[in-house]
Amino acid sequence: MQDHGGDIDRAMARYGGEASDWIDLSTGINRTPYPIPDLPLSAWTALPTGAELAALTTSAASAFGTGAPILAMAGAQAAIQAIPRLGTPGRARVLSPTYNEHAASLRAAGWTVEEVGDLAALCGADLTVVVNPNNPDGRCQNPEMLLELSERVGRLVVDESFADPVPELSIAAQAGRPGLFVLRSFGKFYGLAGLRLGFVIGHELDIAELARMAGPWPVSGAAVAIGSTALSDRAWAEETTARLLSEAGRLDAMARAAGWSLVGGTPLFRLYETGDAIAARDRLANARIWSRAFPWSEGWLRLGLPGQEAEWERLAEALAPPCAATV
Repeated sequence: MQDHGGDIDRAMARYGGEASDWIDLSTGINRTPYPIPDLPLSAWTALPTGAELAALTTSAASAFGTGAPILAMAGAQAAIQAIPRLGTPGRARVLSPTYNEHAASLRAAGWTVEEVGDLAALCGADLTVVVNPNNPDGRCQNPEMLLELSERVGRLVVDESFADPVPELSIAAQAGRPGLFVLRSFGKFYGLAGLRLGFVIGHELDIAELARMAGPWPVSGAAVAIGSTALSDRAWAEETTARLLSEAGRLDAMARAAGWSLVGGTPLFRLYETGDAIAARDRLANARIWSRAFPWSEGWLRLGLPGQEAEWERLAEALAPPCAATV
C-alpha cells in the first residue's frame, strides 16, 4: 500500500473520533464541491449510452481546451495504472518527489524506474512522467519545455490533475501528437473525488487502445451525468478559481503566523516547512484536523484548503499559539 493522503481511518485509529468529527485537509480535494444536480433515475438504473459518453468527453474537451482524442476513466488513477501496460516495458523516469502511484504502477507493469530531480534528466527514457503542477510541492514546468521534452523521450505522461485553476500550464491542446499523454482529474477541482472520474488525452491510436483496455462502460452513469453538467459550467469554474487563489493566500498567512514557511503549492493545496512535521500533524490531529506528512521529509506538511467558514475557524484555533500562563 502506497502512502497517501485521505487516510482518515488511520487518523481515527490513532487519535479517536468519528469520521464526521474530522476535517480532512490531507488531500488537495476542493472542500467546496460542485453542487450535485438532480439526476434522472436512468443515471442509476441504465448503462451509459454511447451518446451520453460522447457528450461527457465533448464537455471535457471544451473545459480542457483541446480537440485531441479523450477518454473518460474511473479517475486519473485508472489511467496511471493503464498507460504502463501499453507496449513493451522499458526504462522509465519520473520527475520526483511526486505522486507515488506513477512509479509504483510502472514498476508493477515491469518497467525499470528511475526517479530523478530535474527535467533534463528525463531525456532519453522510453517513458517519462511529469506532474504539472507537481504534487506535493506545486513545482511548475514551462509548457514549451514539456513539448520539447516530448521529442526527446519515447512517451511523455503529463499529469495535470491540479491544473484546473492554472490553465496556462496545460498542454492538453497538443496532446494529439504521438507519444504524449495528458491526464486530468475531475474529483479534485470539482470536489467530487468519490465520483471516480478522470480523463486521459492523447493520440488517437493510444486512446483507442486504452478504451479497449477500459471496456465499454469505463465510468458510471452518475459520473457521466454529473461530469457533463459540471464541466460545462464555466461560470462556476471561474468563480471557484478566483476563490481558491484568494483563500490560498489566507491559508499562507495563517501558516506564517504559526511559524511555518511556505515551500510551495497550488490553489488547491499548500506545502509548509514546519520544522517538525509529525509534531505539527499531531497538533492539528488533536483538533480533529487531518494533514499530510511525508515519510521522506522531517519538516514538510501539506494542507488542503478548508471549505466552509467554520472549518477555517477551527484551523485558526488549532494553529493559534497556546495562551500564556497567568501568574
